[in-house]
Amino acid sequence: MRSDLDHLPERQQRELERARDTLLAGFEAARNGGGGGTQEWRRGGMVLKIILFGSYARADWVDEPENGYLSDFDLLIVVSHEKLTNIADYWWNAEDQILRDPTIGRTVNIIVHDFEEVNGALRRGEYFWTDIVRDGVTLYDVPGHPLAVPLPMTPVDAVAAAERFAESKLIDLAGWLEDAGSWVRRASEGQHARKRAAFHLHQAVETAYACFLLVHTFYFPRSHNIKFLRSLAEDVDTRLVEAWPRAQRADRRRFELLKRAYVEARYSDQYDASPEDLQWLMERARRLRDIVADLCESRAAELKAKAGITLT
Repeated sequence: MRSDLDHLPERQQRELERARDTLLAGFEAARNGGGGGTQEWRRGGMVLKIILFGSYARADWVDEPENGYLSDFDLLIVVSHEKLTNIADYWWNAEDQILRDPTIGRTVNIIVHDFEEVNGALRRGEYFWTDIVRDGVTLYDVPGHPLAVPLPMTPVDAVAAAERFAESKLIDLAGWLEDAGSWVRRASEGQHARKRAAFHLHQAVETAYACFLLVHTFYFPRSHNIKFLRSLAEDVDTRLVEAWPRAQRADRRRFELLKRAYVEARYSDQYDASPEDLQWLMERARRLRDIVADLCESRAAELKAKAGITLT
């Protein structure tokens, strides 16, 4: 795995260095907070690796702020113990600092996994992780903790896993969309109906991205942030971009409204969405479903061809 950032413009290099340093400092502050704790896993807890993956690692990022499309930085943080992956306890403050940092000009997404989990996934040949080893750029590394040599997943196992994920998640997606449609039709009844519509739409979109990512990479992050999930999925296949127009400010506002729905539509008295917003979001969620279903079908056919399975 390479460790230089020479393929990136100087500005992006500085932004990544700033994000890396903020994450490391934030982790140490969180680990030492409240006296540091007495558990060995916490006292000796370490960040073992920070790895840039995705479009900025592969050098195929998009930088079109005038069209509302700007690739995110995607960072994998590998820690020494599973309990150190807890975002709220160890990473939330650093993420917030990065979000508010005026010297970092794009969104920084992080996923946090422990060393044993990452190596287990590599030994199973899960595509998401093998791609990171192939394309990733190491921003921080503690010597003596090598990643496992990726083992190829058998083509037959890949087909079985992809079909299992597609079947399960597309059923879930249909259910969320059906429930969302019911509440969208009742939007005129009041805020309570509109909040329920927004929450069900959020779950539909989250499930659509889960379906796509699991079928294509065999990985789905522990996140309900649909903006992050959208970024990960679109990084795999840019055909998903069509589901969410973003050139107009109104369209971007509506997606942000949906992103907030996971928490605010359930717990905030202030959250609301207009019937027009909900109808637009319903249409886009259905379009996302159609694209995801087509791409997953194509992916299954591709995997079957590799496995030598005759298509019927």
